[in-house]
Amino acid sequence: MCFCCPSKLLVNKPFPQTQSNWIPMTACTRRTVLSLYMRVFRIARTWQAQSGVTSDTETERKYILQEAHTLFRQNQQLTDQQSIKRCIEECEARIEIGLHYRNPYPRATYLPPLGLATQKGRKLRAQQRLRKQAKPIYLQSHDET
Repeated sequence: MCFCCPSKLLVNKPFPQTQSNWIPMTACTRRTVLSLYMRVFRIARTWQAQSGVTSDTETERKYILQEAHTLFRQNQQLTDQQSIKRCIEECEARIEIGLHYRNPYPRATYLPPLGLATQKGRKLRAQQRLRKQAKPIYLQSHDET
């Protein structure tokens, strides 16, 4: 399910006008973010676990609600239009993947070849860069593990 960056848009707190990258949130962007937020809550309300067990359903519903609340609030302060757009795309991707696979949890990511380098220095930095590039859009808001 999607519970990502669009929350950054729920509140539009103005920054000082001296900041050159500040752009007020448009009504269209705000409407998009709020509709995604409400869509996530509608999905959580009707969610049924694939196993059919009531306790699994409740656990997954709680996860969806908690994840949505956490990620939307975490990203509430975004003002950069590119960041907002990426967060909206991430949210939509997580919704579609969750509905398709009937699994609200993020899918596993796989390390690129040679992803477990133990050496320090240039090779380790190169591996870290590869890991960052290999991270799918639906996991951009999650911390590195």
